[in-house]
Amino acid sequence: MESTRVDRWLWAVRLAKTRPDAAGACRGGRVRVNGRPAKPATMVSPGDEVRARVGEVARVVEVVRVIHKRVGAADAATCFLDRTPKPTVAQTVPVAARDRGAGRPTKRDRRMMEKLRGSRR
Repeated sequence: MESTRVDRWLWAVRLAKTRPDAAGACRGGRVRVNGRPAKPATMVSPGDEVRARVGEVARVVEVVRVIHKRVGAADAATCFLDRTPKPTVAQTVPVAARDRGAGRPTKRDRRMMEKLRGSRR
């Protein structure tokens, strides 16, 4: 049965932008193969389930075909089945509305808007 390293496979099927990114995700505990944490040298073969969070995107894929070198995007898409669950309906976020012509927001208004957005500088 054919197999390859998980970091190489993630890079080859274009789930990771670079191979060091794929290896870093493995070392950081953001890649699991068949439910177990994966090191960069963990071997994957057809039928394995790979859960990877590379960058901001979390993906759940099933290995269909093992490739060792990076190929075109169309060919890479045939090497895995995407089993990533659909995102849930996002909760509606209240929008800070101001009256037209009210002028610039005060410091208090700005802090209230930041609190609604959930961001602080």
